[in-house]
Formats: sequence, C-alpha cells, structure tokens
Amino acid sequence: MSKTKKPAATTKAPPKVKARAKAATKPRGKQLAENSLPRPGFAAVGNPPSHTGGLVRVLDDEGCIEQGKDPNLAEDTLLFLYEQMVQVREFDRRMLMLQRQGRIGFYGPILGQEAATVGSTAAMEMRDWIFPALREGAAAMMRGLPLVEAINQLIGNGNDRCKGRQMPCHYTYKEGNYYGMSSVIGTQISHAVGAAMAAKIRGDDVVVLGYLGDGATSANDFHSGANFAAVFRSPCVLFCQNNQWAISVPCSKQSASETLAIKGKAYGIPSVRVDGNDILAVYVVTKAAVERARSGMGPTFIEAVTYRRLGHSSSDDPTKYRDEAEVKEWERKDPIDRFRRHLLRRELWDDAKETALKERIAKAVNDAIAAAEASGPPADETLITDVFAKVPENLKTQLTEVLALEGRRVNDGAFPL
Repeated sequence: MSKTKKPAATTKAPPKVKARAKAATKPRGKQLAENSLPRPGFAAVGNPPSHTGGLVRVLDDEGCIEQGKDPNLAEDTLLFLYEQMVQVREFDRRMLMLQRQGRIGFYGPILGQEAATVGSTAAMEMRDWIFPALREGAAAMMRGLPLVEAINQLIGNGNDRCKGRQMPCHYTYKEGNYYGMSSVIGTQISHAVGAAMAAKIRGDDVVVLGYLGDGATSANDFHSGANFAAVFRSPCVLFCQNNQWAISVPCSKQSASETLAIKGKAYGIPSVRVDGNDILAVYVVTKAAVERARSGMGPTFIEAVTYRRLGHSSSDDPTKYRDEAEVKEWERKDPIDRFRRHLLRRELWDDAKETALKERIAKAVNDAIAAAEASGPPADETLITDVFAKVPENLKTQLTEVLALEGRRVNDGAFPL
C-alpha cells in the first residue's frame, strides 16, 4: 500500500523513543478544539505474551500498576490516552442525544469500549492502516478526522464525504489511512488481511489493524481471513472487541470455544486475551503485535474482553434480552474511571483539569454540531453521479422526472431516497 499524504489537521510524526518524554508544546485545550491532538512517542515493547485463558492486565481494578508490569510510558502519552477516551465518550453521548431528538437517524454507541479502541489505535504508526468494524470511529478522529466531518457523515449533509449514501457511523478518512466500514459482519477481515498482503508484496513498511466483534468470529470471513493471514504471514493484527453481545446474542450462544482467542491459535496465529477495559494493557499488547507484524513474523489475533453497556445501536433496546444487573457489574469496571484513578494516584490529574478538559471538549463538539447542521442536503445531481464515468442519458431523464414531482406529495409515507 502506498503512503498517503498526511491530513492538514494532523501533527508531525511521533518523536523517537529517546525523546518521547518531551512534552507537547501546543496547549491541550487548543488541540482538543481543533481535534488535532499529537501522537506522542510510545515506548517499544517486546513480543506479545501468548494467552488463551487468562487476561493480560497492567492495571488492577483500582488503577494500580500490577507488580513488574509498568510499561513506563511518558506522562504526555498517558494524558493523551486519557483525553482521547474522555473525548470519544462525550462525543458519543452527544450524538446519541441528537439521534433521540431526530437530528440524525442512527448511531452506534461505544460506551464501555473506549479503552479497547483508543489503546489499540494509539499503538499503531501513522503510516499503518485501520479497517474498522462498527465502534472504531474514535480511531478516525485520532487520525485527524475533524469532528465536524464526522457529524457531516452522521447527518448525511452536502459536506458529507459519502454524499448521504452511507449509514451513519460509516466514516471514511483516506488521509488518515482509515478504511470505510461496511455493515456486513466480518467483511473487513478479509479486506484487512488482503491489504496487508498487498503492502508486503509492494515492500511497504505498513501494518494493518483489522477490527472485528465477537460475533464476527463465527463468520466465514474470519476463518478464511485468519487462515490466509497465517499461511502467508500477512503483516496484520486482527483485533476482536469481545463486548459479550452480537446484537442480542450472548457470547455463550455464539461459540462453544473456551475463549475467542483460541480460535486464532487454531489457525497457527499467536493469540492474546487482554483486559479490554485496561487501556495500558491494550496498548502494550497491540504495540507488541504491530512490531511483530512489521518485523515479518506475521499476524497476531487479539481478543479484548470488554462490554457494550448500551444497545447495539440507537435502534436497539437491550433491556429486552439482558439483565441490568450484568450492566451494573460492568459499570464498576469502567475503563475511564479506572485510568483516572491511576492518573490521580500519580498526581498527573486533578478535578480542575477534569473540569477544564470536559469544558473544552463540550465546546468543540457544540461548535462542530452547529457547523454541520448549517450545511444543506447533498445536491440532487448526486443521486446519479459516481456510478458511471459519464452519466447515461436515461439516468439524467429519470432524475428530471423525479425532481419534477417534488412538492406534489406523491411519495408521502414512502421510504425516503
């Protein structure tokens, strides 16, 4: 895969490891407002431990580093990870409110899975590619996708890159090496593996991170993709967000395997099971897998054990199929609360910083909403463009006929175009 031009919103490449402790010079408040947070240098780590049963953890439930497991990340790195989790949670909350108000049509919430997404994305280099599933929109924003462009896509307005043709949450951001997702379960797995193989053939020093959900491990694309990746040593990382539910189907009814990680092992892929609510563990495990792939040693399969605390989407009512006591139990394992306790214990955070951060994020999101809602709908002509190099005359005629019906209420009650 060829390298793409960096988006204007992104900053310079991360500093070298020996210089990683150097603090960012740009004020954090302005960075958040512009949605252009830097990617500080991250410490190198070794090969991923092979776990199929127990969870890899760095932080205990109270946010303390377990003995001998401190990854020694720079302070600006720790703050970067925390700010990103808080930002995606606030964005998530506001977008779900917009959907309930009828201002967008659909939303797929991430609540409870922030550490799995942010930690794994942060472990990648900017030249690497990301193939998302449903809940990885934060990865695009970390790569430089402006908040207003994300909301344009959710609305489907005239500034939407997809011109209103995609479902909400299906962001695309080529400049940030972020591939547009599909709603079809698991298809991105084969795409990620194939793209990584293309990079290998071309000699590009690129790793591909392919996300999937627990339900996707039962899809044909997972089996064919994992087998191909293992046989040909495709430089990819397959990252499964096991949030316990494939829409309304619990993990226990999806698979009889002891774990999901063991499915990767069956194909000859080193497999790791990590605490998906521990952002430091997610980062360490993913970083090791990326370095392994880049060194030519092939793929790694990661099962991040986490939990989807809201519905599968804004159209779903999870109270119909799961016990709220289970949700309450996972609330006590909240990834942001856990990491905040760690930062407080290290005296890197306090209530004043928390308040200031949330105020900056709220302003950035509010400004982005206002800008996106000020844009009109896509041009009528986009109904027939981008299919043929030259629009056929019969489609032009049909568009003219459709536009002539506007205002005559002939389509009242019909599914909108």
